[in-house]
Amino acid sequence: MSRSTLLAEARIPDTRKSLLLYEHKDKFSIVIPGRGELMNSRVHGSEQALAELAVERLANQDAPRILVGGLGMGFTQAAALAATGPRAEIVVAELVPEVVDWHRQWIGGPAGHPLDDPRSTVYVGDVAQLMREQVGAFDAILLDVDNGPQAVIRRENDWLYGLEGLAAAKAALRPGGVLAVWSAGPDAQFDLRLKRAGFKTELKIVRPHRAGKGARHYIWLATL
Repeated sequence: MSRSTLLAEARIPDTRKSLLLYEHKDKFSIVIPGRGELMNSRVHGSEQALAELAVERLANQDAPRILVGGLGMGFTQAAALAATGPRAEIVVAELVPEVVDWHRQWIGGPAGHPLDDPRSTVYVGDVAQLMREQVGAFDAILLDVDNGPQAVIRRENDWLYGLEGLAAAKAALRPGGVLAVWSAGPDAQFDLRLKRAGFKTELKIVRPHRAGKGARHYIWLATL
């Protein structure tokens, strides 16, 4: 049985945690030591669904501007590109700069190299800062920066899921916009906070395998 090869390591800003990038044959995985596998290039159906479900609610806009919080393995960004037309702009915010480098050097292939698409823009930094700076700038915001609406990877991410963060997301959206949030599990309190922030909410259950298999993942679709 062949072993996985450690390709690279990167520190997560504002934490003592690191991301480890492994390759096994032609597959890749990103691991946080002590917490296990964060993501891999084999199973990505729910990450794709995050983009597909959000774009469905944009009423066939000709030139949507979409913010993706978290580059990861690139499957959410790639799905947003596939679901939109030639005038779309997909802005992906990635906190860890090395992850962007990993895409260009190693891991971009399985998702189809979405960073190479001319409709893509990369912002290296905190998605929360980008939301605060760009008021009324996006038709959709897709968040997959943690394991759900509770900070696990980085304490500062809690802000995104609180009332202040939701207010910032609401302000960053254009009329008719949608906030989509990926989660590994349900969270009734987060649903209540979304409603308190003025969103209409819909919770979708999706599977990580495109064949409908695997653990249940959850996607909130919050609309104005």
